[in-house]
Amino acid sequence: MAEARDPEGVTNERSTDSELFSSLFGGAPTHVARAPGRVNLMGEHIDYCDLAVLPMATQHEAQLQFRARDDGLVRITNQDPEFDPVEFELGPAIAPGSRGDWRNYLQAPANELARQFAIWRGLDGVLSSDIPVAAGLSSSTALVNAVGLALAEVNEVLLAPAQFAELMAEAEHYTGTRGGGMDQAIGFGARAGHAACIAFSPLRMRHVAVPEDWCFVVADTGVRAEKSGRAQGPYNQRRSECEEALDVVVQFALQHDRLPTRPRGYPDLLRMLGAAEVISLAEEALEARLLKRFRHVVTEADRVDQAVDCLLSADLAGFGTLMDASHGSLYADYQVSSRELDELVAIAREGGGAGARLTGAGFGGCIVTLADRGTVGAVLETLAEQYFEPRGMGDGIDDRLFVAVPSAGASVGNSVAAAGA
Repeated sequence: MAEARDPEGVTNERSTDSELFSSLFGGAPTHVARAPGRVNLMGEHIDYCDLAVLPMATQHEAQLQFRARDDGLVRITNQDPEFDPVEFELGPAIAPGSRGDWRNYLQAPANELARQFAIWRGLDGVLSSDIPVAAGLSSSTALVNAVGLALAEVNEVLLAPAQFAELMAEAEHYTGTRGGGMDQAIGFGARAGHAACIAFSPLRMRHVAVPEDWCFVVADTGVRAEKSGRAQGPYNQRRSECEEALDVVVQFALQHDRLPTRPRGYPDLLRMLGAAEVISLAEEALEARLLKRFRHVVTEADRVDQAVDCLLSADLAGFGTLMDASHGSLYADYQVSSRELDELVAIAREGGGAGARLTGAGFGGCIVTLADRGTVGAVLETLAEQYFEPRGMGDGIDDRLFVAVPSAGASVGNSVAAAGA
């Protein structure tokens, strides 16, 4: 199972992209924008509640080889023939495609940049990505970030990483998903060798080194969970339930003189009362379904704080225990797990993982398992033998089962093809 990308392989990918670019548009691309995927280590489904999360960027990335145009046309072709070429004109009101259409992830940053900065200059580009699609590893946000960076580059829009992250988080709402800002924040702000504890409103990032002997194994169920497709309804419903639960608890607390003032959101409520008192209030105020959603949000936020402490103290066993508790909460209280996710988690633990949990939105996608250097081989082997091979998924397994390398954030620079031209 691959632990890091082969530099020669990256060069070959860019060469192939450049050849396709030349055949489609003539000449060579001048720049390349790259945006990494991410794996969330702790803090699932709470970024949209403005609560802190703990992701890291991975070695997998989306790359856009591009060249500026002198008009407002944007033309992008994907190396993967599963995705149709996309062409559109820049403007502040670009009509979206149908739900689930991948063009929406390309138009989203264009629409937001045109709305905010009146950009006018388009581009030609060839896109490639080795991030597993609809697997909870931020494949869609990487597209948004890469295209956003490219359009900002050709239109000379200069933004700090935090500003760009917030802009792209707003842009992605164009696709119909009511997500938070985690994926964009780690996508632009990640540091190699580190995870990041990300807080919101305002966006703040604390980089925390990942101990060198820790390995985060990612395993993909093979079940797609497209937030712009079949998973969009349940995903958006969970956010609405969190908002409704908060409103009910706050109103109940105010009516019973349990709060001095109305909090502005989950973080404010937790600062006022603490997690134990907040859950006690919820148990009095909420019906069963909303109580489950609320309890997950509050306990998951507490697990993020504890997970940061475990990273700082290199407490692998403690971090693993938190991962197990997180998955249990996502299964029982948030109800976003699946049979395949639960099976992978059980196999990973059986193989010697210190802890395992689903990562991403759930409903399919991936799990992440923590192991040390001494046991990671056994974890990988057990997952391969007990999950992937019996399902005939052994071919190309490196794309489905790998050790995530904490990597740097998005960037834009001169194209290798342009340098060699």
